[in-house]
Amino acid sequence: MPELPEVETMRRGIAAAVGSRVADVAKLRCSRKPIEIRPGIARFRRRVQGAFIRELGRAGKRVVIWLDTDDAIVIEPRMTGLVLVADPPTVEHLRWRLDLEGGPFEAICYWDRRGLGNVRLFSRAEFDIQFGADVLGPDALSITGETYRERLGRSQREIKPALLDQRAVAGIGNLYASEILHLAGIHPQRRCRSMTERQWQAIAEATRRVLAEAIRYEGSTLGDGTYRNALNRAGGYQNKHCVYDRAGVPCPRCHAGKITRIVQTQRSTFFCPRCQTRSGHLLDATRISRVE
Repeated sequence: MPELPEVETMRRGIAAAVGSRVADVAKLRCSRKPIEIRPGIARFRRRVQGAFIRELGRAGKRVVIWLDTDDAIVIEPRMTGLVLVADPPTVEHLRWRLDLEGGPFEAICYWDRRGLGNVRLFSRAEFDIQFGADVLGPDALSITGETYRERLGRSQREIKPALLDQRAVAGIGNLYASEILHLAGIHPQRRCRSMTERQWQAIAEATRRVLAEAIRYEGSTLGDGTYRNALNRAGGYQNKHCVYDRAGVPCPRCHAGKITRIVQTQRSTFFCPRCQTRSGHLLDATRISRVE
């Protein structure tokens, strides 16, 4: 489930590791489904042991640990992965550990209940190929209406699935796409090529506001309780959701419509049919405000 706000929260949770020295790296014994760790752990160790952490970054929904060797350790949590510096939710789902010296943390660990994520080591050239502009779109935290229109404005796709395209914009997943479109007042089945410049601007502003607020609350911990921050604590943004997983509940904005669930490209979408009409007539891009 981790999307941009959850991964950015993980990144911020380990940011104090900058300047630490890598003492060792280990693939941990786990009886569960194995995750991809690349290269093999012996080669991984030779390349990172003794290096210093230069920077903690993010590429879309991935945490990036940059070393002073110009190598990058990329952790991709996917559905149930966590990046931790505290005791994990369960010991049996620990997958990988980076032992550190000279900083506030003894180790950075990767935990994954379902084993869908991965930990990979890239050179700078490899990283640029794997996560460059041809693969990942602009980061959603800084997206503009003009950029949205340039990248999606000619598409025949419906807007909700289009927002999940990481080549178009990096970081948005299923949960936050529904919240963004509700705030912008855009129907999730509206075709991209039918959108006006004003509507693209509204989506861009809503994207930045929703994601920034979600980061402030350290992400969303849903009913299964899987997502945790780097200190193994729950996020708080789930208490601010306006539409996601709230089918049948009155809309917190208009109080007249009821949140509706539909399925688009095999994913659940939640919206208010009164606030988010297909025509978009109720949209006022100059008056976007978050429901308290």
